[in-house]
Amino acid sequence: MARMTMIEAIREAHDVAMAADERVVVFGEDVGFFGGVFRCTAGLQEKYGKSRCFDAPINESGIVGTAIGMAAYGLKPVIEIQFADYVYPAYDQIVSEAARLRHRSNADFTCPLVIRMPTGGGIFGGQTHSQSPEALFTHVSGLKVVMPSNPRDAKGLLLAAIDDPDPVIFFEPKRLYNGPFDGHHDKPVESWKSHPLGEVPDGEDIVPLGKAAIRRAGAEVTVLAYGTMVFVAEAAAEETGVDAEVIDLRSLMPLDLEAIVASVQKTGRCVIVHEATRTSGFGAELMALVQEHCFYHLEAPVIRVTGWDTPYPHAQEWEYFPGPGRVGEALKKVMED
Repeated sequence: MARMTMIEAIREAHDVAMAADERVVVFGEDVGFFGGVFRCTAGLQEKYGKSRCFDAPINESGIVGTAIGMAAYGLKPVIEIQFADYVYPAYDQIVSEAARLRHRSNADFTCPLVIRMPTGGGIFGGQTHSQSPEALFTHVSGLKVVMPSNPRDAKGLLLAAIDDPDPVIFFEPKRLYNGPFDGHHDKPVESWKSHPLGEVPDGEDIVPLGKAAIRRAGAEVTVLAYGTMVFVAEAAAEETGVDAEVIDLRSLMPLDLEAIVASVQKTGRCVIVHEATRTSGFGAELMALVQEHCFYHLEAPVIRVTGWDTPYPHAQEWEYFPGPGRVGEALKKVMED
């Protein structure tokens, strides 16, 4: 197995899919000649030509609308929105067209479309380059929503998304592109090259959608996390000494409810962590599901640790970012109740 960054793993997934199926096309702003703002598509245009990997105008609604038409006619477009913050002009196309196509056509048409988006903060991107809008898409019937936390999952989940007959929103935590991040911004940066999850199998190694992974086994409290927050949760557990079981959801829709229920019924406690704003965040849905399915097993109220209900600040980035200190406080509090 090769060792890769998440950027390289995503690029590898594109390459494997494009080599296997000529219907796979890749496009977006600067993804062709330049290889994407984060270089996730570098070299694909040179290898597969300008008809299969090409640049698009700066028009998110146009990019998504074109991709939906391509998908309806049998192609398998994989498109990039440069930052998740820029997807809003295309939201109507995604919700009203891509998500509804199978249902409104009585399955005569499907929409095998993947929309890739760098998401989240931790890079001093400010309020217009740091948002985490996943809850806006988990709310929409007909969409699948994925967020990997490491290179191995990034490749495997992207291959599964490309193979899926329905539209998949694929969020990529940009703070994890080049290495894992536990929330301690003042520590030296760690590379994926020295991390076990930086080992990526060759070829078509698919990670199925809808299956969570236990990143840290534990018996005292279940932590539900995804993306960057997986590593923050692991760090908080180690630093507090709380025997936490950290579950990496990986897929938000479909959700691995079975894994969540099994863990919470075992531990009797639950902490939910995400970087997005608190109100109406995906953590609220997770909390409701835990209460519904695990009520008689809970020893304490479920706690959420999230971003604040404000635009993502630039100067106070680390006060906004749910770091291991805040997560650790939640772990200790849930153990006291």
